[in-house]
Amino acid sequence: MNARVALPKGTAKSLHRSLRVYHGDKSRQPAMDAMYARFVKPGQLAFDIGSHVGDRISSFRRLGAKVVALEPQPGCARAIRLIHGRDVNVTLVQAACGKVAGEVVLKVNSANPTVSTASDDFVKAAAGAGGWETQVWDHAITVPCVTLDGLIAVHGVPAFIKVDVEGFELAVLEGLSTPVAALSFEFTTIQRDVAYACIECLQDLGDYRFDLALGESQEMEFDKAISADEMILHIQSLPHDANSGDVYAVLQT
Repeated sequence: MNARVALPKGTAKSLHRSLRVYHGDKSRQPAMDAMYARFVKPGQLAFDIGSHVGDRISSFRRLGAKVVALEPQPGCARAIRLIHGRDVNVTLVQAACGKVAGEVVLKVNSANPTVSTASDDFVKAAAGAGGWETQVWDHAITVPCVTLDGLIAVHGVPAFIKVDVEGFELAVLEGLSTPVAALSFEFTTIQRDVAYACIECLQDLGDYRFDLALGESQEMEFDKAISADEMILHIQSLPHDANSGDVYAVLQT
């Protein structure tokens, strides 16, 4: 699973850019840490599903949490090993996450690996969409796929799960059969239907309430728990150029 493979042309340059964006600006860290401190306490376990170059791993570790990180892209996984490889409290699994264990085909965007995806529908939704005109998925690799249930069986129940997998979020959540205390999943305005389905999936698991942060703002829109129906209506109301954000779900006790 960790064997070195040839990377698509341009990957090194794009990874260096990602490292500058996500690790180079230290001013982003306090807001990020304050956001995740609502959900993750020292000594607890967090899952980072779709780690990219690991800035969320870094935040969870600054908060004193243990981390299981999933990243299927070889270049991104190498970057995570360079940053966190000696940290015994970080476990990297070089795999995708989905509804069933096995393998999936990952569509790689060599120029912008943060939007690489296992979802064909995501690529189709981006075609011709405003703001997505320059995105090209120019490479495909077959990668291992695990489930959240499988990760929990091996590593234990996390206090928080972050899911950011470019349109494959529903498949990830469908691989979870028991509710966890809190989680987040990314949504995009080109695939609002995926967000609605994720919310409904979580409601089938337990009594969740929701909030939302747009883009990389690290600021909650409501700063209170709202219902599934209210969150769906809010996402429906967002303009196209809101582009993306993260829905946060907290289990009611």
